[in-house]
Amino acid sequence: MTPLLAIEDLRVPLPPAAERPDAVSNLSLALGRGEILCVVGESGSGKSMTALAVMGLLPANLPAPSGRVIFEGRDLLALPERERRDLSGRRLAMIFQEPSAALNPIYRVGDQVAETFRLHTRLSAAEIRERVLALFREVRLPDPEQLYHSYPHQLSGGQCQRVMIATALALDPAILIADEPTTALDVTTQAQILRLMLDLRQKHGTGILFITHDFGVVAEIADRVAVMQNGQLVEEGPRDRVLRRPQAAYTRDLLAAVPMLEPRRARPGLGPVAVSAKGIAKTFRKSGLFGGGRSVKAVDGVDVEIRRGETLGLVGESGSGKSTLAQCVIRLIEPERGDITLPGGSFSALKGKALRAARRRVQIVFQDPYSALDPRQSVGAAIAEGPVIHGLDRAEARQRALKLLQAVGLDAEAAGRFPHEFSGGQRQRICIARALAIEPDLLIADESVSALDVSVQAQILDLLAAMQQRLGFAMLFITHDLRVASRICDRIAVMRQGRIVEEGEPAALFGAPREAYTRELLSAVPGRDWGRDGGAAGPEGAKLHEKV
Repeated sequence: MTPLLAIEDLRVPLPPAAERPDAVSNLSLALGRGEILCVVGESGSGKSMTALAVMGLLPANLPAPSGRVIFEGRDLLALPERERRDLSGRRLAMIFQEPSAALNPIYRVGDQVAETFRLHTRLSAAEIRERVLALFREVRLPDPEQLYHSYPHQLSGGQCQRVMIATALALDPAILIADEPTTALDVTTQAQILRLMLDLRQKHGTGILFITHDFGVVAEIADRVAVMQNGQLVEEGPRDRVLRRPQAAYTRDLLAAVPMLEPRRARPGLGPVAVSAKGIAKTFRKSGLFGGGRSVKAVDGVDVEIRRGETLGLVGESGSGKSTLAQCVIRLIEPERGDITLPGGSFSALKGKALRAARRRVQIVFQDPYSALDPRQSVGAAIAEGPVIHGLDRAEARQRALKLLQAVGLDAEAAGRFPHEFSGGQRQRICIARALAIEPDLLIADESVSALDVSVQAQILDLLAAMQQRLGFAMLFITHDLRVASRICDRIAVMRQGRIVEEGEPAALFGAPREAYTRELLSAVPGRDWGRDGGAAGPEGAKLHEKV
């Protein structure tokens, strides 16, 4: 059978100063009609560059790619630019990882989807509007009429991603390329997007090239899997064969790093209470354009207590109040009521110099290591800065920075380098070293591994556990990935609409959840049963939650 898309000996060269000659080297892949091909591999493996080459969206500073990309009998790489753009708009479509960056913030989302019809069809304005509303209903957006007139900032991340999917489907493309479309989404929204992908394949016969680093997603939806490393294809085959009997050592290493839903019991012998927060509440008031507005209870009377050496996981959907609670605990956001106590007394009543001095006891590691570091500051100076601010001698602070760099798995020589010279995983290690430099009583990790490759994610989780054992700090670990939470946490608190609805050690919480919401979160974990028997989820993503 003739494939829908055939990539033959694709080569995407890199500029002369790059760390390797090619972003993609001699790649050959085929995608059939109605097939889902998952392309997996670490950052820098060439997954996204392959997708951009197919779509004709490679950066202008790169040399021209070579090889062939055959679609409907034509080589896309050899087409004139205008014909290529027309095909990319009508017959090939792409969904990018970050929908908030792909949507224009100053235009209503309905108008942005309608633009595709205006550019490629001769439909009337009324016909276009009806088509857009029908697409919104197809991707299961709530209240399509209202959302048509909404701006991107008024939608959740999952809703923005559905708008992008609607845009991609507008002209019923034969091929859909999805580049990490679920990476930053919570498990229930992720499950909905995956179910939508399966429905699209069944309803439209769309061939889907799905790029991901999450093997749980692969287990749910893939027909075939292609594994890439350093721009080269190292393994390709049916999903069950690749997941059950991987041939390449690199594939086996990736699979070994995947966190499983294997909840453990809390560790004994924990230390004294490191932080106690009672009755924390925070309300955000959103004003309307012409007055009025509404109030949102982001955190509604929450109690949190963490002991030294203990890790408390905070899980829940986007908007449940997890990050707001964490920022209230360390007073990056001032709670409107509640009391926070650290060793030595109340943290809530402190102001000015006393507050700055007490803040050395609490530190936070954010989700994005790229924006967390000053690009003009060497990493050694960034790590030493906190101790210097809190009174440590500069020479002693530098020595502490060098030791911490080595403790997080980097060479001491790295101290003189700048953030852009490190990978994402290395930058996150630097952020952890910086947070630990002032020896805090409490470390908050806010989605600190969610955007990392599975192998790097495993390294960071092991690093956090090792540093906690060594230094004895308490940790508040915020995540939307219940597999990660089950691996690292002593207790897990489930948040919903600003409240903790259930709490307990992972083995008890996941083994017999009391709340329907907790059961819903667990049922939405992608590939939750994969790995227990060495196999994948059943055909058509049968393990996805039926309520999605």
